[in-house]
Amino acid sequence: MKHISALLILVTSIFGFAQNSNENTLENHSEIITQGPDKGTLLIVGGAASNYFYEEFMKLVGGENEPIVVIPTAGTSEVISQENLDSFKNSFIKKGFKNVTVLHTHNREEANTKEFIEVLKNAKGVWFSGGRQWRLADSYLNTKTHEAFKALLDRGGVIAGSSAGATIQGSYLARGDTKTNTIMMGDHEEGLNFLTNVAIDQHLLARNRQFDMFDILENRPELLGIGLDEDTGIIVRNNTFEVIGSSYVAIYDGTRWLKDKNEIIKLPKGSRDFYFLKKGDTYNLNERRIIRD
Repeated sequence: MKHISALLILVTSIFGFAQNSNENTLENHSEIITQGPDKGTLLIVGGAASNYFYEEFMKLVGGENEPIVVIPTAGTSEVISQENLDSFKNSFIKKGFKNVTVLHTHNREEANTKEFIEVLKNAKGVWFSGGRQWRLADSYLNTKTHEAFKALLDRGGVIAGSSAGATIQGSYLARGDTKTNTIMMGDHEEGLNFLTNVAIDQHLLARNRQFDMFDILENRPELLGIGLDEDTGIIVRNNTFEVIGSSYVAIYDGTRWLKDKNEIIKLPKGSRDFYFLKKGDTYNLNERRIIRD
């Protein structure tokens, strides 16, 4: 009887521990906050951005004469020539911007100097160009430059980016592997975290990537997944975003929005389901649900 009693106590203890662990896990998940910056604006584009997005960026920063900084670092791991840097600058001048500075380095020590970030102190906006997002993380993550990006937002500025420049804005760095962009969870997993507890993918429908996000979410279920098709983006202000552009944004939040019924249903655990938003749709990041009419 003593052995049976001891066994019952052990089983009860284990069950109680497991129950508490599950409750703690659920409690921890309920405390996870997803939102954009307290101040400032994010413009996040899924690649192949048309002139419409540059015009929107110009409006958001306050006009053609406001100082902006273009960051082409994602484009190559090799040395970028002055000719190429001038080309990046001229491409924005041709789009109507009058006050453009190109900022680039592959050297984290340089990115961690006061001299390097001087140009960011008066900038109204930053645009991250496309390429491989891990290069942006290698150069700027947790440096003085990273702090300067956040300071720009804190004073009401705009951070924008397309393709790699979109994904880097999330907290989790999707497709951050140095070997290939087809690996969703690679050797770089941390983004610049302008949008918290979020993984962002791009070129979604154009490259048939709409199910790839589950590679991340099955391992990191606490994250909100956002997939952006080409020439499509979101404007993020604090805890909400609005969809703009010509195609769709996929939302992976554990629910399904039934548009015809204007109804949101909770999905069972392990479901590989998502839904689409289009131009004009708005989303509450804190509540992780579409803002319905």
